[in-house]
Amino acid sequence: MQLSSTDHRLSVLHVAQPVDGGVARVVTDLVRSQLSAGMRVDVACPDGGCLPDAVRGLGSGTHRWAATRSPGPGLPGEVRRLARIVDALRPDIVHAHSAKAGLAARLALRGKVPTVFQPHAWSFEAVGGATARLALRWERFGARWATHVICVSEAERLTGQRSGVDARWSVIPNGVDVERFRPVAAQAARTALGLSGQAPVVVCVGRLCRQKGQDVLLRAWAAVTERMPLARLVLVGDGPDGAGLREQAPASVRFAGDVEDATPWYQAADLVVLPSRWEGMALVPLEAMACARPVLVTDVDGARESLPPELVPHGLVPAQDPQALARALVALLGDPSLRESLGRAAHRHVSNTHDVRHTADAVAAVYRELLGVGPIKCRESINP
Repeated sequence: MQLSSTDHRLSVLHVAQPVDGGVARVVTDLVRSQLSAGMRVDVACPDGGCLPDAVRGLGSGTHRWAATRSPGPGLPGEVRRLARIVDALRPDIVHAHSAKAGLAARLALRGKVPTVFQPHAWSFEAVGGATARLALRWERFGARWATHVICVSEAERLTGQRSGVDARWSVIPNGVDVERFRPVAAQAARTALGLSGQAPVVVCVGRLCRQKGQDVLLRAWAAVTERMPLARLVLVGDGPDGAGLREQAPASVRFAGDVEDATPWYQAADLVVLPSRWEGMALVPLEAMACARPVLVTDVDGARESLPPELVPHGLVPAQDPQALARALVALLGDPSLRESLGRAAHRHVSNTHDVRHTADAVAAVYRELLGVGPIKCRESINP
């Protein structure tokens, strides 16, 4: 990624909360790309999670921003602390990731600095009742303080637009590092992870929380093992619902916990499943498809857009429907030749459509438009 000749070194401050999961991976990839472009890049985020160490290791400035994951009584202090960081750094652009960072950044800046807001799924979809109504009112109001809103799927943009969020939009699909996530023989991956080479293996990667729907998957899994008693399910990740999920899981379910790199688990899988209740565009299916593994996902925002046409009839089920999920799991696990064909199509699709370098170029184009600077073109791999 290369900046045109200019007297000014473009400076970006990324503000992130949460600091793990897909948001952390998106921010890390953007930071890597922008540093390679010669930008000055800083990240403000809470301690903990994988994000601070990851971006610090790339050479980004990191700034401790104490902030909880959800809004609460500490919000005014969080806004003041973020305003002080912005005043000290004086960035050209502030890029806020996810609902909480977007809330604090827009309140702190109120349009005084060009502000890009990237929801990574809308806050009002994550809650219900009065809390959802309050979140929606804020997103409608707060849009005035976002110079630009980046959605990761057209479905996410339409959800915001139909809900009355009036913004200047861009849709930039999520991308993954296709050199890091790549196909290898499943048998070798299974041996390294201590998995049986014979039993069908389904892998679900994600934070153990309501959004990701592992509770629905466990309800479906009982029906799967009635038909396929040798099948094994691996849940990769941890989170607030971990203890409850472990209590209800049968012996055929393995909890792998948090892992630094989920790539070996994708490569070991016959099938990767993500039964989310809501998303913007999930990274897990893209990472799995880059490893040439078929995926089964729920029909939430971004899901259809992330799949190749060949996979849609087989890889998409309604959200929160354990019976439909079980039927689709059994059908795919019972047809190895179909899985192999779908895996090849998935790999081609991600390589052509969801390479993270395309994502970095598109974000750079948004910055360029907002600031009126010269061309910014990605020319280097963003691998470390």
